[in-house]
Amino acid sequence: MAEGLRIERYGNVGVVIMNRPPHNFLNFQQIHDLADAFGELQDDMSIRCGVLAAEGRSFCAGADFAGDGVGGGEDEVVGGSATLRLYQGSARLFDITLPIVGAIQGPAVGGGLGLAMVPDIRITCPEARFSANFAALGIHQGFGMSVTMPELLGPTRAAEVLYTARRYKGEEAVAVGLADECVPADQLRGRAMELAHEIGSNAPLALRAIKSTLRLGLGDRVREITKREASIQEQLSNSDDGKEGIASV
Repeated sequence: MAEGLRIERYGNVGVVIMNRPPHNFLNFQQIHDLADAFGELQDDMSIRCGVLAAEGRSFCAGADFAGDGVGGGEDEVVGGSATLRLYQGSARLFDITLPIVGAIQGPAVGGGLGLAMVPDIRITCPEARFSANFAALGIHQGFGMSVTMPELLGPTRAAEVLYTARRYKGEEAVAVGLADECVPADQLRGRAMELAHEIGSNAPLALRAIKSTLRLGLGDRVREITKREASIQEQLSNSDDGKEGIASV
């Protein structure tokens, strides 16, 4: 398996664990490794449900603006060609038809919150923090959240989350709809596995067909919207507000 990622199998449940602690920052390779991992589980008909989890303090604290994350040394601003490739790669995750439960154990910030939109159901804990912090950075949202956030929360609540750049604790995230259940941190992975096994007790072809219908065309919509997201991010990254905000990360 790719560095910083591992797959574990427990009966009919496959678990993909990000292991780049403490913050599991996103980069282009990580996105494609995640998509490859879930693609591998999807192709295995003995696996009926997946779990997305992470080791470390954060579930995913976003893209690594300074290092090998967004730009990979190619772009000076967020929103350049490398950012677009990362976002387009993320669309592969929304093509997956295997049901996925997310175990969100710590901060899911920026692109990390976008990644938290991939699971169909999210289990979290009080220590988690959910934040679409783009407005605070002076830039536009990315990772397809222009599509996935309104679809999950509805347009009004999505606007509130994006406009305020507020940080939601685990219980608050459940209240606004960013997560579905909040349990003590030491029970988080176990609860995600319990739910995944419950889902996995059902017929694999039916589960894949149901998810395929529920998320019909979502991957394509993410691919399309990320072109706009990256373009506007590039424009705003060149503004004084954007430069100051990104430099503060």
